[in-house]
Amino acid sequence: MKIDDIPAASLALLRRGTAIPAHLLALDGERRFDARRQRAMSRYYLDAGAGGLAVGVHSTQFAIREAGLYQPVLALAMETAREWEPIGGRRPLFMVAGLAGRTAQAVQEAGIARGIGYHAGLLSLAAMKGASEDELIAHCEAVAAVIPLVGFYLQPAVGGIELSAHFWQRFAAIDNVVAIKMAPFNRYRTLDVIRGVVAAGAQERVTLYTGNDDHIVLDLLAPFTFQRDGADVTVRIKGGLLGHWSVWTRRAVQLLERIHAAVESGEVSAELLALDAQVTDCNSALFDVAHSFHGCIAGCHEILRRQGLLEGIWCLDPQEGLSLGQAAELTRVHDAYPHLHDDAFVAANRERWLA
Repeated sequence: MKIDDIPAASLALLRRGTAIPAHLLALDGERRFDARRQRAMSRYYLDAGAGGLAVGVHSTQFAIREAGLYQPVLALAMETAREWEPIGGRRPLFMVAGLAGRTAQAVQEAGIARGIGYHAGLLSLAAMKGASEDELIAHCEAVAAVIPLVGFYLQPAVGGIELSAHFWQRFAAIDNVVAIKMAPFNRYRTLDVIRGVVAAGAQERVTLYTGNDDHIVLDLLAPFTFQRDGADVTVRIKGGLLGHWSVWTRRAVQLLERIHAAVESGEVSAELLALDAQVTDCNSALFDVAHSFHGCIAGCHEILRRQGLLEGIWCLDPQEGLSLGQAAELTRVHDAYPHLHDDAFVAANRERWLA
């Protein structure tokens, strides 16, 4: 499957920039897959206006593979996306499947995702720790032969590896790379990705997405200008593929719409700029920054539990849960920023999603 095989409307959506939540995983009290609530989550994201779903990614928990849930979880999300009539009517979607493991596993997962109907694979390189740059590029090329790729710069705190600007230049030169999600949570490393894409001359083909949940608004507002062959090349980060956007998703979609309008008009208000710190403050609670991201998935689960979409905050790993004081922090940011949560939207539609 090549980029040209992606439906034109879905590819245009990706390139304009859209909100793609990193799908969470619904479990019951026995830590078994809860298909009803998983489907309800997908319906929530679609009704909130998400431009697609990212499934089988870090927020969905990499352990779904060992639990035998990779294919069922991907299939249920795709089935829901095809069958659900979202608020406002059907519209194009861009569907992303998480790909992980060493080359044989990642190639196999790419084949599964392609067979289910996903448009691209978000390729985690965490399992390739210790590999040389040449080995990493060969790995990426093997997977890109199966499905279009979204590169993934995962922060080292949750298993990612450091990657140079030269790596990203070589990665962007792979002709079946359609986008890169930048999530190193580090300004210098984020710039390495953008420099690499510009150096490869790939900025028209490779669309940049923020995964920096700690810097969402400014990532999306700022122009990035670098030189290639003595000329300035300016690129922008067009959308977000974010764990943060797995909750309060309706507000996230509205925020991205505001940002797009501001960029197009050239008028960026002080109020919009101020949202960067507010959103980051919310993320500090969601992702449990105080405890080195230990509760980053459980914190998102807790928001959906409070809203009634999830029954509990269970993760596949019994050791994953809220850290000491994290629940109070979630309450603090919820109450401090009512304009950033979507409790009323969820309350109005929850029973329909759970039906």
